[in-house]
Amino acid sequence: MIARRLIVVVIALLLAVQVVRNAAVGALATLTPAEAAKVWASHPAVEISLGLAQIGTDARERKPIDPHTFALIDDAAVKAPLAAEPFLVRGVQAQTSGDAETARQAFVAAQARDPRSLSAAYFLADYYFRSGRALEGLEQASVLARLSPDGSTSLAPFVAAYARNRSNWPQLRTLFRSQEWLEDSVLTALAQDPRNVQAILAVADPAHRKPDSVWLAVLLRSLIADTDYGQARALWASIGGGNANGALVYDTDFSSPGPPPPFNWSLTTSTIGLAERQPGKRLHVIFYGNDDGVLASELLMLQPGAYRLQMQVIGGPVHPETLRWSLRCDRASDPVASAGIDEAARSGWVFQVPSNCPAQWLELSGRSGDVAQQSEVTISGLSVTRAGGNA
Repeated sequence: MIARRLIVVVIALLLAVQVVRNAAVGALATLTPAEAAKVWASHPAVEISLGLAQIGTDARERKPIDPHTFALIDDAAVKAPLAAEPFLVRGVQAQTSGDAETARQAFVAAQARDPRSLSAAYFLADYYFRSGRALEGLEQASVLARLSPDGSTSLAPFVAAYARNRSNWPQLRTLFRSQEWLEDSVLTALAQDPRNVQAILAVADPAHRKPDSVWLAVLLRSLIADTDYGQARALWASIGGGNANGALVYDTDFSSPGPPPPFNWSLTTSTIGLAERQPGKRLHVIFYGNDDGVLASELLMLQPGAYRLQMQVIGGPVHPETLRWSLRCDRASDPVASAGIDEAARSGWVFQVPSNCPAQWLELSGRSGDVAQQSEVTISGLSVTRAGGNA
């Protein structure tokens, strides 16, 4: 089934470049093969053009191809041994007569003469898939994708489907060694399904296990959407480079931007405002006052109980409703607790994590008033500790 679907995408990739090929044909239309033949009929380029044009005409009219046409192209092949087209024609001729191995040899010869030949890559991919040689088929499909507009985007989901079978993992690792450019796209396609964690870790090489890898961010979102917070945090730590060392909140001094969100701070730069790390272990926050929204957030995994958030704030005073800390259970729309930033700085903010809340978003948000008013503060010394009988 996967092989058949890959053949379909190979055909789709070939069709995707047809517009470009048609444009090229249109640009050369003033020099037709027939006109060129009047000048130098025996030139190999003219013979190839005449032969291909005749094959196209016969195919369009559903007529058998005249043997003279093949003889013309064979003559061109002798005169121009480095031309790929005669071998493509020879391969198709062998294929239609049922000689698959001769067809393969001809397509290999065509590709050797023109490594950028879309047709050679297509016919070879088709041959290998039909022969059950999936790795070679994938390699040729990858060549075709690399030569086609948005090819990796089109091919990645089908290679990802192939990767879901454990027995194919060694072949995928081999494929990625020869087609490294395809790996990120395939891993990202796999990461959209949280069930593919094992497959991703099995086929991803060390060079593609980085904190800023696109697939890691996609996989973390997938796992969190599936409420698999434990596995998401473990991957964030092992690949993302995060090491909380038992801390309840990661990067409380705003000095570790490397590990990615969501278990590290996600900071906003938008029409809502700006939140940015500054030297001196500080967070600089500007809320423009025009639009409501989150300026800084981090996903926590606090156990049920009471906690206290404390910090120092430079700037303000800020209206209690303008800049607020809140704690919201993941997948919930409303917070379970909130406090104005000045209140939290002055006396500490004590909040309660309910028992049915395994993961929580700690968010610093801005709320606009009737009249837009900009607010700017700098936060340092942030800490979250257990409070009361929970301490």
